Amino acid sequence: MKTQLVRAVLFIFLALAASQSSFGQLRISVSFGPPALPVYDQPPCPADDYIWIPGYWAWDDGIDDYYWVPGTWVLAPEPGFLWTPPYWAWTDGAFVFYDGYWGPHVGFYGGIDYGFGYFGEGFDGGRWQDGHFFYNRTVVNVNVTNIRNVYTTTVVHNETHVNRVSYNGGSGGVVARPTAEQESAMREKHLPPVAAQQQHVQGARGNPELRATANHGKPPVAATAKPGQFSGKEALAAREAGGTYNPPADRKASHPQPENNRAQPENQTANPVHPNQLPPIQRSTQPNTGNAKLDQKYQQQQDKLQQKQQQEREKLQSRQDQEHQQLSAKSADASHQQQTEQRHQQQTQQLQQRQQKQWQQMQQKQQPARSEPKPPKRP
Repeated sequence: MKTQLVRAVLFIFLALAASQSSFGQLRISVSFGPPALPVYDQPPCPADDYIWIPGYWAWDDGIDDYYWVPGTWVLAPEPGFLWTPPYWAWTDGAFVFYDGYWGPHVGFYGGIDYGFGYFGEGFDGGRWQDGHFFYNRTVVNVNVTNIRNVYTTTVVHNETHVNRVSYNGGSGGVVARPTAEQESAMREKHLPPVAAQQQHVQGARGNPELRATANHGKPPVAATAKPGQFSGKEALAAREAGGTYNPPADRKASHPQPENNRAQPENQTANPVHPNQLPPIQRSTQPNTGNAKLDQKYQQQQDKLQQKQQQEREKLQSRQDQEHQQLSAKSADASHQQQTEQRHQQQTQQLQQRQQKQWQQMQQKQQPARSEPKPPKRP
């Protein structure tokens, strides 16, 4: 019991320590690599101070599949902040995912060539100046009629010889290690993905067409003008897949099981700190009472509860993001940040427990109606 308590305290301490310096934390590990990066065009920048967030392959443990998160334009959380993209890396016998983050400098993102200024190191698509973002027209798609903060700097980048590999290390992966400048950037104060990005990811996760097994590495929506806009003329499809995608036939068997001495994935931990670290909302089984109208009613109730709970998570995440931004603006000390993270962890766990109880109560209400047979009709 004492050993378990020590481990729990150590885990919380490590999570809080990591959150004070970087939000590029381990999320999940997979035994087979993500597809190659698809070839796609960039929609035009919608307005001033939007930063390009390149598309990437994410993993959904619920369906044992990768899914494409389309590239999109996002407002920076505050002036002077740049985006460090997420990346996959082959580590300790598995492909490990490291999340992206906002910070004053671009850190290490695996040497992955995401294009549009993210060519494996740093960012050549623009710079902050006098509180506004100026765009490099040779790299990003900007309409100068709408956006005047532009400049032109030639960037040496041969598009015809781009490596579409989407992970670092391992067999066939990108060979890159952090530079001293990137390591310094990784130790700076960071902000997590903003609420619009998180909602964008959730929308991509829920779209079956964006799953790798469905699109074979060529997603029908590869980039969008704004987060969550997966339809319309500014939702652009991939022009071609970056390579052949051949996932293992037995996908569940290939998923590595965590060892006792290996850190648990954040989206499976019993101590999530933020709502975006909670596992996806799991619906109960498909209603099947034999009564079509009753089944439809149960289905609608589940849909309504799932939507309500997702909105609750997004609302709490947005509020916690705002508190992080306020702490960053005030240059809060480590003690204040740790207290805030502890409070966020308590809020998140209370939300998770409340939502689990809501599903249990719904199942209990529906169970009697499922088990009770219909009385026979009288002649």
